Amino acid sequence: MAPIHVEQYEDLWEEDDPPCNCGDCPECETRELSEFADPGGKSALRAGPRNFPCPTCDRPNRLSAKDVELGYQCDTCADQDEGGP
Repeated sequence: MAPIHVEQYEDLWEEDDPPCNCGDCPECETRELSEFADPGGKSALRAGPRNFPCPTCDRPNRLSAKDVELGYQCDTCADQDEGGP
């Protein structure tokens, strides 16, 4: 079954209906990008206050609550692990 796109059925949906979750339309792409601290950049870290330490290097204020939930490390440590600068 093909995903349903919001724009196909806009006239049928009420404002209180849930947003589209197809993963392919511009609305979904915008919502996904807005979750990141640096949308379109190389970092996978999520947006939000950085008030948690990195579990790898223990530097303070490197991760958001979502980063911790996802098991991430800071960009510096990730870059070193991936052979980056």
